[in-house]
Amino acid sequence: MGWDFETDQEFQKELDWIENFVREEIEPLDFIVKNPFDLTDPIRQEIIPPLQRQVQERGLWACHLGPELGGLGYGQVKLALMNEILGRARSASTIFGCQAPDTGNSEILAHYGTEQQKEKFLEPLLRNEIVSCYSMTEPQGGADPKVFTANAVQDGDEWVINGDKWFSSHARFASFLIVMVVTEPDNPAYQQQSMFLVPTDTPGVEILRNVGLSYESESEDTGTHAYIRYNDVRVPKENMLGPRGGAFIVAQTRLGGGRIHHAMRTSGRVQRIFDMMCERAISRTTQGELLSKKQMVQEMIADSWIEMEMFRLLVLRTAWRIDRYNDYKLVRRDISAVKAAMPGVYRNIASRALQIHGSLGVSWEMPFGKELLESFHMGLADGPTEVHKVQVARRVLDEYVPCDDIFPSTHLPKRRAAAEAKYADVLERHLQTQ
Repeated sequence: MGWDFETDQEFQKELDWIENFVREEIEPLDFIVKNPFDLTDPIRQEIIPPLQRQVQERGLWACHLGPELGGLGYGQVKLALMNEILGRARSASTIFGCQAPDTGNSEILAHYGTEQQKEKFLEPLLRNEIVSCYSMTEPQGGADPKVFTANAVQDGDEWVINGDKWFSSHARFASFLIVMVVTEPDNPAYQQQSMFLVPTDTPGVEILRNVGLSYESESEDTGTHAYIRYNDVRVPKENMLGPRGGAFIVAQTRLGGGRIHHAMRTSGRVQRIFDMMCERAISRTTQGELLSKKQMVQEMIADSWIEMEMFRLLVLRTAWRIDRYNDYKLVRRDISAVKAAMPGVYRNIASRALQIHGSLGVSWEMPFGKELLESFHMGLADGPTEVHKVQVARRVLDEYVPCDDIFPSTHLPKRRAAAEAKYADVLERHLQTQ
């Protein structure tokens, strides 16, 4: 089996176009468009759709989807390389039709939705005429489904949903929510949940408040992570997505590839931070010489580059393994490793960049404080880092066999005795000649 670390020339041309397009047309929108998910913002609506049409004309729209849904069906390696560039700008994913959580939600609807649901919700979602929300975590239990209390009870041809959900991102802009709730409380822990499609205008859906991240201003206009209460919310039985108690099977439709794309977008953001760090190091003079001449600064640069490159290669190899085996179960350890490594690399490089910029680095005139807090956000989104580390450890340990002796199988006296037994005839001959 051969290895190749080069991108084929035709696809590299597309990546070059994407990089130029993101740098020239999309990065400036970070200062102009408040939120790319807010379809009611007239500035957003004037600027973003024409850029989306350029992407569509180039044939690069929603490349994660198959041709039957209007995409190119790219494999994970190509998608990872694309997302690395898109990560440099907040609106880039939306302009390329691959913004989370809409990407994962569209795949769930494509797999499990009825034809009517696909026509009403999936098709406009794929055109970015509407946006969606994934409503899973709860205020008392976070992302641990074993302690979820939001539930649904069947009443004839309807399901009645009750309970609270926390940090349901973009709910305030969404036309529909995909909600995970308990329907089978007597089942084993990971077979208790079911998934439902809930239009946001359904009676009983109440956004208690919209919460922002700590670096954002405390106003309802800023917060985009909803605290939602479901009060006797009734949906028809066909709004259950997937089987009863099968929410985790449904969730895997959206999580595996999404985590890889998320990681490569983070890689792109980290590369941008690293660029700022390097420019500052070769531009700023202190104590009679450039920062770049200081050995401690050189160490920061070297450590950052090494961490960044190791992380990038881990993500790309994981993407390659997904393409190679076409089975997320076989690559679950790798995906968890990527997710666990991501916030640490992000945080380390952002903190070094802040330090090298000095007082300017801690000010609101540079983005490093925001990036540092985002790194902690990345350590919570799509499952806490600690959970993913546990998954990595379990799968690594599954490959080993315990030693039933009091001493390890690698105990040196034991290995020496085995080696002497294996070559006893040779040792005996040489001992006789001495």
